[in-house]
Amino acid sequence: MNMLKLENVAVSQKNAELEKEVRELMEKLKLAEQGKDQAQKQVLALGKQQKAGPFGTVKGSRTNPAVVPDESANPRLANILEKVAVNRELIVALANSNVKELLEVWFTNIKRVGILNYLMVPLDEDIGEFCESNGVPVYKRDPDEDDSVGRTGGSRALVYSVLLSDVDIVYLQNPFDHLYRDSDVESMSDGHDNRTAYGFDDVFDEPGMDWTRDGHTTRISVYNCGFFYIRPTIPSIELLDRVAARLSQENARDQAVFNEELFFPSHNGHEGLHAAKRTMDFYLFMNSKVLYRTVRKDAFLSKMKPVIVHVNYHHDKLLRMKGGCRILC
Repeated sequence: MNMLKLENVAVSQKNAELEKEVRELMEKLKLAEQGKDQAQKQVLALGKQQKAGPFGTVKGSRTNPAVVPDESANPRLANILEKVAVNRELIVALANSNVKELLEVWFTNIKRVGILNYLMVPLDEDIGEFCESNGVPVYKRDPDEDDSVGRTGGSRALVYSVLLSDVDIVYLQNPFDHLYRDSDVESMSDGHDNRTAYGFDDVFDEPGMDWTRDGHTTRISVYNCGFFYIRPTIPSIELLDRVAARLSQENARDQAVFNEELFFPSHNGHEGLHAAKRTMDFYLFMNSKVLYRTVRKDAFLSKMKPVIVHVNYHHDKLLRMKGGCRILC
């Protein structure tokens, strides 16, 4: 009888373990079923379902809605943006004392073009005073105040479209007159022609594969994170969150991380970013490789006037910024 009692206890314990495993499996199955129709639920949440329509007429939505504004996220910054922005858009740049001369050329040309909606975020006190003495709008992060921008990124709730700009850029026209605003991110390209800027089928030869030796790849030059326009949408905010998180944890280049998060597709355990993107016209939003290698040597192209020139391919930036102004102004 004692042996039977012991066996009964062991069986009861085994049953309890099996019941626990069954409950866990049922929970996993339930979660799997929830994930199965996640895309359908997203469609329902975003808007009314619609029929596809006749063949050849179907077009998907290209513009994600802006997030709901929250001016309480950072009242001090909200007050500055209210005064500076035009149509809730503005150029934003960051600089320290190491680029003081470049910064002066940068804001001098912005003023000459007549751009009013721009803001400098100084990274040291000297640059802050320099900007203020030259009538450049600034936003200074004050560590003694409740500045949610610096600690939590709360400024994203202010809902402004930002044209992020390096200071090694010469402005020749107002960039806001040449944006499409149909994507989460519009960025200038490091490409120098139609193929490299807008993408092409790049074929490499692998003789060991015999008749399948032609390997096709899709290539495009990287987006330049020194000049891009970003709308206040959920995918845009997710992009910035991803980039900031990776740069805080990895020893990586900001431009490489920016492009990886923007372009790499979903695969295995990685979920790709679902962001709409547009490549800016590389003749209007020009890098210095295009200017010095192509445009200035072409009689027709040299007559055109770009919106900006980004001196990103050369080290003697100050000299070329001034020289670029003389070539194109």
